[in-house]
Amino acid sequence: MTKKDIKQLPQKKRYTSRRTSRRRKNNSNISVITLVIVFAIIFVGFFGYRRYTEYRAETRTVEVQQERNTFVSKLAPYAVTLGKEYGVLPSITIAQAILESDWGNSTLAKDYNNYYGVKGDNPDNTKLLQTKEYTNGQWVTINGRFRVYSNFKESMKDHAELLVNGTTWNSEQYKQVIQSKDYIDAAVALQTDGYATDPGYTSKIIRIIQKYNLKKYDEGIK
Repeated sequence: MTKKDIKQLPQKKRYTSRRTSRRRKNNSNISVITLVIVFAIIFVGFFGYRRYTEYRAETRTVEVQQERNTFVSKLAPYAVTLGKEYGVLPSITIAQAILESDWGNSTLAKDYNNYYGVKGDNPDNTKLLQTKEYTNGQWVTINGRFRVYSNFKESMKDHAELLVNGTTWNSEQYKQVIQSKDYIDAAVALQTDGYATDPGYTSKIIRIIQKYNLKKYDEGIK
């Protein structure tokens, strides 16, 4: 090796070192850019999904409200007709249907058109189903026979006749409900007259009537 070669050797090492340094720097830049891109994707994905779920929730809320408005619109005209014929406040008729049938979504309502949980004892027009009743301070599951109807109007009419005619053991059982002049008194009477075992029945009926402005259907009934 000549002196010239010896002098050039450190220069070659320095050149290699600088090239390696630039390569490391470039790799470091690529890593930073990759991380930025990954975080950007995660950020956009998270907030995009969050916005999507919010949008779906908002859409579902609107859909539920429309379904409930449709349910009320379906029952209201006949509830008014029954109110004029039997004296049952339409707001009570509609609110009880909402509460008892879960807006028409219960099995009893969907499969058997029974919107009020009306029971019977004739095997020819009833169905044996499980139900919950409030007994001795607690909810218990029992088997009961419930009326089967061909359409929702039959259910509504039978409900009105039950309130007017009472039960087989007490023809005046729901007399206070019929005599009530406003929905609050009628809702209280439903509880005291023993229509339902649920201790919160009255307050639930009143809340439904007030929330969905069902009182407007009572105008001209009494």
